[in-house]
Amino acid sequence: MSETSRWDVHRPVLLEETMAMLRVVSGGTYMDGTFGLGGHTREILKRSAPEGKVIAFDWDEEAIRLGLENVEPYRNRLTVIQRNFKEIDQGLQEAGVAEVDGILIDIGLSSLQLDAEGRGFSFRRNEPLDMRMDRRRPLTAAQIVGESSERELADLFYYYGDEKQSRRIAARIVEERKTNPIEQTEQLAQIVYTAIPKKFHPPRIHVATKVFQALRIAVNDELANLGEILKKAGDHLVTGGRLCVISFHSLEDRIVKRALNNSTRLNVITKKPVVPGSVEVAENPRARSGRLRVAERFA
Repeated sequence: MSETSRWDVHRPVLLEETMAMLRVVSGGTYMDGTFGLGGHTREILKRSAPEGKVIAFDWDEEAIRLGLENVEPYRNRLTVIQRNFKEIDQGLQEAGVAEVDGILIDIGLSSLQLDAEGRGFSFRRNEPLDMRMDRRRPLTAAQIVGESSERELADLFYYYGDEKQSRRIAARIVEERKTNPIEQTEQLAQIVYTAIPKKFHPPRIHVATKVFQALRIAVNDELANLGEILKKAGDHLVTGGRLCVISFHSLEDRIVKRALNNSTRLNVITKKPVVPGSVEVAENPRARSGRLRVAERFA
């Protein structure tokens, strides 16, 4: 992918709405918990000029490398830490910062990860079933598919992917792996395709979409990580500082909503989530399911 096309593909979701809710001001210090290709970070640095700072977290080494290219004009005001956002305590300590004026968490899968070759996040190409955002971690999607019991697989697909045909899919996987190790994305997608009767195939998405989503969540322990940052974020905000969280499916959104409503340090600002407008969705279909929830630290 060329430099121009890469940045054309990368469109930060709910950008204007997030900047408004985050209340970015000149000289502020902010945390971007999901640096990705740097789109949200770049905008925060632009709006907080000339002295504003961002501490950005990401555990995907490739995302950091490419994201730094996108924010090159502002590098002197940016600190990037290769950690998951759940490690906010350690990361901010490394950056020499105790509190920030705002925290942004975008928990969607980036265009980079969907489109990059060899990562195994997508069924559009045949490649190893990996799905690790941080390649330093040992567990891959192929290991989960190859080693989990039928019951464990069915539960994973149902609870993490909301896949109603989870039992059929799990049974087919277990049967198939007796003779053929399932190590490639194309293999898994085809197994899911044949396991689900045609009448149950969804009309708008690939039939394997939810299974791939569930595996990605499991490989990267995404829901536990989300729970951790939601517990800790309020401790690192100044009074009046805001936490903005963008999620992309109902399971994540429910976790965010519950955590913000139950927080002893945060007041909920958005009673209902902020969603992308029709113009943004037309320009960037991947934004369609985005949901922004916001809370503010009180004394």
